[in-house]
This record gives sequence, C-alpha cells and structure tokens, in this order.
Amino acid sequence: MKKDIQIPKVEGVYIAIVNEFHDVYKTLDWNAYIINDKDVDLELVLIVTSGYSEEKITSTFRKKIDILPKKSYAKIEMMQEELFALNNTFKVSYFEGNSMFDKTYLFRKNTINLKALQSIPLMEVKGVLVK
Repeated sequence: MKKDIQIPKVEGVYIAIVNEFHDVYKTLDWNAYIINDKDVDLELVLIVTSGYSEEKITSTFRKKIDILPKKSYAKIEMMQEELFALNNTFKVSYFEGNSMFDKTYLFRKNTINLKALQSIPLMEVKGVLVK
C-alpha cells in the first residue's frame, strides 16, 4: 500500500531570507519570504517555522496563505539575527490543483549572513535562498 502512494516533488517554490530596509524604523531587517516561481497559483499554503540547536529550541510559528499567485512572493515573518545561530526550518505544505505538496526547507546555523547574499528570483533583491 505505501508503495502506491505518489509523493509529488516540489519544484519552483523557494524560501528566501532577505536583508531589507524598513521605511518606518529606518533599519535593516531580515525577513523570510516564500516565492512561487511556478506558472500556477498555490492554494492553502501552510508554513510552520522553528529554530533549534542542541541546547535551544524556539517556539513554533505558523502562517496560512489562502492563495499565492503564480510568479509571486509573500512575506512570512521578520527574523531576529539571534536566530541565525540556530538551524531554521520552514515546513511548507500547499495544494496545486488536487495534489498536495510538502517540503521542509532548512537554513543551517550561521548560513544566513551578509557574505551569503545572492540574487533572489522574482524579487530583484539579494538574500539567502533555499530551493
């Protein structure tokens, strides 16, 4: 029975941590985004985030996005720099048509930093990306 279950592979959906200017507070903040680089809308997107190390674990954060349009992105949360010393996971589940997709994105500890910045698809900014 288990061999009959088809688990579709997630492609074209990414998580990015972006260092961007906050207009109100005049600060540089780190924000997490989900990017839909596909040609179809994603429905009922559920994101569960947490951070952990051998000594510490953060509280769990959950976010729901009803529809993430094709070739778009949405902000998940602001991230404090103290979290970058931890492994940060983003568990993403969504529907594409009648199929459910699921993937866990992992930012390993100390990999989110200014030296790791790269171009982020669709956003025209620099950040740290996990595919």
